[in-house]
Amino acid sequence: MRIFLDTHVVLWWLTDDRRLSRLARQYIEKQQSQIYVSVVTIWEIAVKQALGRIDIDLHELGKALTANGFQVLPITFEHATEVANLPLHHRDPFDRMLLAQCTVQSARLLTHDQTLSAYGQLSILV
Repeated sequence: MRIFLDTHVVLWWLTDDRRLSRLARQYIEKQQSQIYVSVVTIWEIAVKQALGRIDIDLHELGKALTANGFQVLPITFEHATEVANLPLHHRDPFDRMLLAQCTVQSARLLTHDQTLSAYGQLSILV
């Protein structure tokens, strides 16, 4: 199974945060899962870091993603144009790009954001 991690799921995983559910941990640890972190997630974290919303060393973030075996996926033309095909259940541009990438890559988004469940099979609510 191909799984993209929503931004908060990445942060919770890397900090061993108790808010990350047992189900989320099982999906991430599952041997058959391919775990992706989109460059969109890294961009969102960088924006939040620049705004002072989170305290994170971006270079250490990159090392941690690699150490955990997560695959970083860039944004392609196909991903960007797929956004136009998504219904407007949610207006957050970061989340919409993640969902577009999931569509193109035949993956699912692991998230705690209940709003994203409106996209049906594209998300896994944990």
